[in-house]
Amino acid sequence: MSNSVTIEHEKERDNLNMVRGTSSDVSGTPYMLKYLSLIALTAQNAMVILVMRYVRTRGGEMFMATSAVVMSEILKFTSCLLIIFYQQGSVRRWLNHLHENIILQPGDCLKISVPSLVYTLQNNLLYIALSNLDAATFQVTYQLKILTTAIFSVIMLRKSLSSTQWIALVILFLGVSIVQLQPENAGQGQSEREQHPLLGLFAVLISCLMSGFAGVYFEKILKGTKQSVWLRNIQLGVLGTIIGLVTMEIKEGDKLREVGFFHGYDSWVWFGIILQSIGGLLVAVVVKYADNILKGFAASLAIVVSCLVSVFFFDFKMSFQFTIGASFVMLSIFLYGKYVPPPSTVKKTDIQNGKIRAI
Repeated sequence: MSNSVTIEHEKERDNLNMVRGTSSDVSGTPYMLKYLSLIALTAQNAMVILVMRYVRTRGGEMFMATSAVVMSEILKFTSCLLIIFYQQGSVRRWLNHLHENIILQPGDCLKISVPSLVYTLQNNLLYIALSNLDAATFQVTYQLKILTTAIFSVIMLRKSLSSTQWIALVILFLGVSIVQLQPENAGQGQSEREQHPLLGLFAVLISCLMSGFAGVYFEKILKGTKQSVWLRNIQLGVLGTIIGLVTMEIKEGDKLREVGFFHGYDSWVWFGIILQSIGGLLVAVVVKYADNILKGFAASLAIVVSCLVSVFFFDFKMSFQFTIGASFVMLSIFLYGKYVPPPSTVKKTDIQNGKIRAI
């Protein structure tokens, strides 16, 4: 979910080392808007995982994960089309803008097809992961995307990390390892379907690798072109929809023709798809009106919320080992977001135009 969970995103899509703090750039931002956006991102981060976990483990008819990925992509690029329409102010200027920046630039679509393919595959893997891991364990383990993003940033973008950030990444790895090495019967939540924790772990690890690569690749494209993040998300969404449809045909073509695209859908499934599709938009708002440190707090708070809700509603057992590991992960997120080297290539205008994408 892209984007993807957008379920993109990451989406988030999270590129924690893209900007230092932007609090000095947004000092005039209304206090209420700043923290409302933070609360919204925290709620989205926690709720999308919990809802996806619920709909993948409850009884009854199961929907096709591939169809949910396609619907999430459709909702994301439709939202971005509406945002650009609002910015342009008229149908004529809106159509001209899309024609000039998308239709007349097929080379751009070819470049953007790489992260689009990766995001689509990643979102399908996230459904597999959440079908086999409880929400709290998934939420903690999925933070390894910070580590993979950092590694790909150093390799592909020649970025430098502070010594504290490297320490934070080590703490992150240790925290996730502690969570994953807890006794097999500890921390397992309630589920009406058979689960395979090793399969879930493998799926989330591959998702983290894909998230890191696609996010850094997408950042590199954004820095080299004038197109806004909304235009790029339209390209990603359209291509992601096409790739998702092909994936669905290959994986579940017979079932699709037998039961239909929306088989197993209800209000909870739609709610999860909507949550997944708005993740990238919320990250752009938070980075614009708040700062990177507060975004890190949102990720940490989401872990806490996921754990508490899992305890009360999913019969999750929070072992001492899990608590220690999750605490390590939350500490690493805070340190990584707080001690960022001064930016050398990201411009203030990039932040103001929302040229940040969640993974």
